[in-house]
Amino acid sequence: MKKYNVYGIGHALVDMEFMVEDSFLQDMELQKGAMMLVDEAQQQKLLAAVGDATMHRSCGGSASNTMIGLAQFGGRGFHSCKVANDETGKFFAADMQKNKVDNSLDTISHPGTTGKCLVLITPDAERTMCTHLGISESFSIENLSEEHLAQAEYLYIEGYLVSAPSTCDAAIEAAKMARKLGVKVAMTFSDIFMIKLFREGMDKIIGDGLDLLFCNENEALEYTGKDNLADASQDLKKISKQYGLTLGAKGATLFDGHKLLSIPGVPAKAIDTNGAGDLFAGTFLYGITNGLDFQKAGALACKASSVLVTQYGARLQPYQASKIIGS
Repeated sequence: MKKYNVYGIGHALVDMEFMVEDSFLQDMELQKGAMMLVDEAQQQKLLAAVGDATMHRSCGGSASNTMIGLAQFGGRGFHSCKVANDETGKFFAADMQKNKVDNSLDTISHPGTTGKCLVLITPDAERTMCTHLGISESFSIENLSEEHLAQAEYLYIEGYLVSAPSTCDAAIEAAKMARKLGVKVAMTFSDIFMIKLFREGMDKIIGDGLDLLFCNENEALEYTGKDNLADASQDLKKISKQYGLTLGAKGATLFDGHKLLSIPGVPAKAIDTNGAGDLFAGTFLYGITNGLDFQKAGALACKASSVLVTQYGARLQPYQASKIIGS
């Protein structure tokens, strides 16, 4: 039995969530529902414009959220990422430790600024993200740990890593390393704009194919160039042996390597969809590495995400994960 279910790599960001009206996005000329990369000055301008609105802060980044979700359900994970030796970086490291995700952040010595993600939630539960990657943008091959990867069943790659040369190279090398070690490779597309803007890098990370892919409906259509999910689902089989295709309130479609499985959605009154896809991946990875088949793992993941979207923030409370798995 391996020490870790999953070895994850991704951007280390601290999420700052605010509730805003649609008019705020319009005034600030932000594209609703998008993930935009901004510099530190732009982010500070947005923070000033938000003013004294209530903020919720937690360590984030797509893979970080997934690894915490895995751990909350009882899974074992190691996360490689990069933060700076500043207050935000120390907060990130302490929050990961609190959530029982092993990492190499106990000795933070990098000068610079830790990445932050400004998450703007509108009344319809849509999230718009303005991200300053900070030092996370320099995450590189030297930040990978072959020792810890070798002890994992799966490598999990965050698709946002495709956005910078250094991080994209690290993702490509991690996938090569995993295949050499006999570790399965899982990846999430993360965001439709990563596919639109960085398609070549995305293809290089995928390489000769993945063992497991996570994506949502819009990402599947964008990547395959199809105009319907039936055709897109067939094309996804060409790049991944298995996949989890999330459909929001409609649930998910899974491919277990042999057949398509339909997972019904769980009714929920959504107020914040931030992190729902990340939690789906973390819960699903927990399931398939701890004795559940695809159908049961998918049902558990849909249930977890349905609870998450009814509250603010990109993660469950520990007691909620315990309640979900016990029900």
